[in-house]
Amino acid sequence: MTTARVTIQTHDFDLSAEVAALRAGDPGVGAIVSFVGTVRDRSESQGVQLMELEHYPGMTEKSIEAMTIEAAHRFDIRAACVIHRVGLLKPQDQIVLVAVTSAHRGHAFQACEFLMDYLKTQAPFWKKEYTPEGARWVDARTHDDEALARWGIASGNAA
Repeated sequence: MTTARVTIQTHDFDLSAEVAALRAGDPGVGAIVSFVGTVRDRSESQGVQLMELEHYPGMTEKSIEAMTIEAAHRFDIRAACVIHRVGLLKPQDQIVLVAVTSAHRGHAFQACEFLMDYLKTQAPFWKKEYTPEGARWVDARTHDDEALARWGIASGNAA
C-alpha cells in the first residue's frame, strides 16, 4: 500500500475531495470503493435527536491505523483513507468515511468492508444518544461476531 490516512475530526468531510486526494498521482488505481455512514434518527426503537461521539486521542488513531496496515497485508490495495467524526452529530450528518484504492475492484471492496467491520465492532469510540426520553451512553462497538469471524478476528479483540 502506498498511503494510509486516518483522521478523527469534528468537522464534516467532502467525499469527492477525499476520493480525489486518495487517488491523486497514482496511475495504477483501477478501482475506488468508498463507504459513507450517516447518523440515523432511530436506535433500538427510540428516536434520536443528537448523538455525541468521544474518543481517546492518539489511541483511537493508532488502533485504526493498525487495521489499515492489516488491510494492506490481506488485500492488494494501493491506499486507504478513514475519516471518523466525533462530537455532537444530528440525524443525516455524515459520521464516517472509508475509502480504498486498488488495481482491481475485488480487493477494494473486500478491504473497505474489512475496515468498516472493524470500525463497527472494535474501534474505541464512546457514544451517547439524546432521545426524547433523555440521554444515554450506548456501546459504540456493536459486537457482530459473524462479521469478525469472516475476517478471522476474535470478538473483543481490538487491535
